[in-house]
Amino acid sequence: MSEEQSLSRLSIVWSDEARADLRRIDRQTALDILHCADRYLATRNGDVKKLKPPQTGFRLRCGDYRLFFEVKNEATIEVIGVRHRREAYR
Repeated sequence: MSEEQSLSRLSIVWSDEARADLRRIDRQTALDILHCADRYLATRNGDVKKLKPPQTGFRLRCGDYRLFFEVKNEATIEVIGVRHRREAYR
């Protein structure tokens, strides 16, 4: 069995703040972000980096936007925010 086949698909939980962030973005860009997140959930491939203190969790780069998430367990991530790159780290 290959490594890709042994990985199970991750599930995602959206915080209320992350849902509100996504609703503020225009529809096409929000769909692109959702496709990016779905691709990461299915393959675990993407531009992901662990954040440095004082921030916690991880960041997934989706075009000009950043998805901030935390790993809840080995099968679930929780998205805690969606920000444009210019305001993502302020």
